Amino acid sequence: MLGSSRESLTALRASLDARRGDEGFASVSGDLLAVAGILGDEKSLRQTLADSGQPVELRSGIATSLFEGKIAAPSMAVLTDVVSARWSSDADLVDAVEQLGAQAAFTVAETDGSLDRVEDELFTFSRAVDESPELQLALTDPSVDSASKGALVRDLVGTSASPVSTALLAHAAGHLRGRRPAAAVEELARLASDQRRQVLAQVRSAIDLDADQRTRLAGALTRLQGRQVRVNVIVDPEVVGGIVVQVGDDVIDGSVSARLEQARRALSA
Repeated sequence: MLGSSRESLTALRASLDARRGDEGFASVSGDLLAVAGILGDEKSLRQTLADSGQPVELRSGIATSLFEGKIAAPSMAVLTDVVSARWSSDADLVDAVEQLGAQAAFTVAETDGSLDRVEDELFTFSRAVDESPELQLALTDPSVDSASKGALVRDLVGTSASPVSTALLAHAAGHLRGRRPAAAVEELARLASDQRRQVLAQVRSAIDLDADQRTRLAGALTRLQGRQVRVNVIVDPEVVGGIVVQVGDDVIDGSVSARLEQARRALSA
């Protein structure tokens, strides 16, 4: 992705991570992957939703009319954000929905402690695809439908695999969109690795931040750090006003109390 698509996806990834504590978040991955599958098959629909020349209200209204009530509330919120963003192409919009679905799955795996296992399973399957021309042929055969390809992958990974790995690999197999099977799995592995490289920002504020404020702050910090930033907010009355942000060893103190202390020191010097 380039230009506006890359910027949009960066902001959306930060917004998605801010929703990790929302009720129903466990459904987000499956919902978004299902939507990505539909958009991949429906060219006119994805073109309309990705057309920045159309009013945002129109695009979000179409998405709402099609998917509201069929996917979980947090999934619908993410999808509305996606279709409201700017995209360089309709293909980028589909890729974004798919990547956000994978990110949601990896977030759940990170939370329940299974991310190591998922990464190992993705690597193992990637090697299996690389070493099997027969499997590559089966997964790229245009005469085999998406559901059958997904079922083939489920049979191959077996019941011992993580549900996260199984769901992601089955989706990728059935929705290659011109990609090599190994490349699609490698993309999943990259996204799983990105999940580990997230930076945690501890934010202290006199009052709690609402969802929009958290999203905008996470987006700004992500651009500043050059890596995905997850924001944890701690309500601290001693801050008085403004916020104090700590990312690793770096502290950005924009609180009123800090400015008052600076003024006091200047007066006593």
